[in-house]
Amino acid sequence: MLELLFVIGFFVMLLVTGVSLLGILAAIFVATAVMFIGGLFALTIKLLPWLLLAIAVVWVIRAIKSPKVPGYQRNNRFRY
Repeated sequence: MLELLFVIGFFVMLLVTGVSLLGILAAIFVATAVMFIGGLFALTIKLLPWLLLAIAVVWVIRAIKSPKVPGYQRNNRFRY
C-alpha cells in the first residue's frame, strides 16, 4: 500500500512541477525498475545466511558420505 502511495505522490509531484506526461511515465518506469532491482538485492541479502547454511549442510553431508574408493582399481581400457 505504501508503494502505491509513493508512486501516486511521485506522479503528482512531477505533474505539479511542470514535467510532461511522457516524462512522468518515463520517470515512473525507471523508478519502478530501480526499486525492483533494489528489492531483489535486499531479498538476496536477507536470504544470504540461509543460503550459506544450506551450502554448509550439503558440504558436511558430502564429507560424511564420501564414496569409498578401493585401493586398487583395474584399468578396463583396451590397449592397442
